[in-house]
Amino acid sequence: MKDALRALNELKEQGLIQDYAIGGAIATLRWTAPFFTQDLDVFIVLSGERRGAGIVVLSPIYEYLARKGSEWHGRWLVVGGIPVDIFPADPLEEEAVREAAEAEFEGVPTRVMTPEYLIPLFLRAGRDKDIVKARMLLEQADVDQKKLEGVLTRYGLYDKFQRLKER
Repeated sequence: MKDALRALNELKEQGLIQDYAIGGAIATLRWTAPFFTQDLDVFIVLSGERRGAGIVVLSPIYEYLARKGSEWHGRWLVVGGIPVDIFPADPLEEEAVREAAEAEFEGVPTRVMTPEYLIPLFLRAGRDKDIVKARMLLEQADVDQKKLEGVLTRYGLYDKFQRLKER
């Protein structure tokens, strides 16, 4: 994972992306007890000239990573031996990237989405495995309830959260 994180930091240093944060299951592992996952979900905020351009073109990012030795295996780009999914951030994800927690993995700095954003993202996705991770975060992480409710309200997910709590 260390090499994948280094590559992501290089994307930022090279100006190919403005910022990034780890989301999904790997981010959840930062706040909960361990469980199995097979890939690294990375949410990126594109650099100035690529933002709001209509069509999102990620080929410069993929080409840069390929020059550094990354290869496609099925649906994943394998970066430093780790299967990686790269997602251009929508408004909720972009806010989650901005508010991400600073972290370090084996001496490599990175940013990890916080529970207050992971929970809404999992609720929005709505898959069974995402609902399980949302529940894990609610039960195991130190969640700022006021911040969480603000995010849920801003992005129209409060009703889904209420249904999750009722189950």
